Amino acid sequence: MANYNVAVVGASGAVGEEILRVLEEIDFPLNKLVPMASSRSAGNTVEFNGKEIVIKELTETVFAEEEIDIALFSAGGSISAKFAPFAVEAGAVVIDNTSHYRMDEEVPLVVPEVNPEDIAQWQNKGIIANPNCSTIQMVQALKPLDDAYDLKRVDVSTYQATSGAGKEAMKELVTQMQAFFAFKLSEAEHNSFTHQIALNVIPQIDVFMENGYTKEEIKMVNETTKIMHKGIEVSATCVRVPVLRGHSEALTLTFDSDVDVDEARKLLSKAENIVIIDNPQASEYPMPVQCVDQNETFVGRIRKDLYRNNVLHMFVVADNLRVGAATNAVRIAQKWVAMQEVK
Repeated sequence: MANYNVAVVGASGAVGEEILRVLEEIDFPLNKLVPMASSRSAGNTVEFNGKEIVIKELTETVFAEEEIDIALFSAGGSISAKFAPFAVEAGAVVIDNTSHYRMDEEVPLVVPEVNPEDIAQWQNKGIIANPNCSTIQMVQALKPLDDAYDLKRVDVSTYQATSGAGKEAMKELVTQMQAFFAFKLSEAEHNSFTHQIALNVIPQIDVFMENGYTKEEIKMVNETTKIMHKGIEVSATCVRVPVLRGHSEALTLTFDSDVDVDEARKLLSKAENIVIIDNPQASEYPMPVQCVDQNETFVGRIRKDLYRNNVLHMFVVADNLRVGAATNAVRIAQKWVAMQEVK
């Protein structure tokens, strides 16, 4: 197997750091790792496999200079818009974690457990898009059930961790909690969120659109239909909660045919990278504290609707920095590498 020169753009950010950890854990076929970031972070170091590697400044020419084969982007949409074409021009495949290319018709939007065959479309623009963190864990759970029962509609409420908004957002939660215990919460600032996040939930992620949904909610709608190649009805309510890591989702799924709960549970248990935690009598069900640093998606509270035999409810949890970003991106890279090996 060949080894590859891999760039991690945004290496000093929350997702970038996680990508480095995942690459290290899975023993990716690396020839050379090149962490990249803005001029502010360039010159600093990251630790990888026990070594300190200097962060390179992200420039228009660095991908060619370093002979990059795979460029993993997680530095914001405007950065991807500007620099991804230079990476492609230099001969790299770009795997982009931002929303910039997700709905581009020529760019595949991939969750490897759901639509790995779409990776073959990478040659259209040299780019593969990584979906929204909430979408990834949801479609992983939807796919095996859709195959069995023909999914028609999804109603989802999310409980999204502060890490979904970046490092500063996580710090804001911690700082506000410290202020609470010092009886100074009223004095604590909130910059990452529209309201105080400590001891609160905020039913807004991203900006509101004219239809009353937020941009985050519409992302879930559009991305789900693109990934699953199917006009599934999706309605989402996305909520920020005072959790550091781990997104949770309450799903209501409507199928074309009646659902057998035990069979549905078996189908999910056999699905790739899904773990069932579903023993409510013993208070065993998925929670964010269980999923931190895990590369699997956890599913529980699986139950049939009280009134309709074709409706199923369940609770899905995953580490948003891992499954929802870094792990998915690296899995895409692994599939891409496998495709190159069989050529």
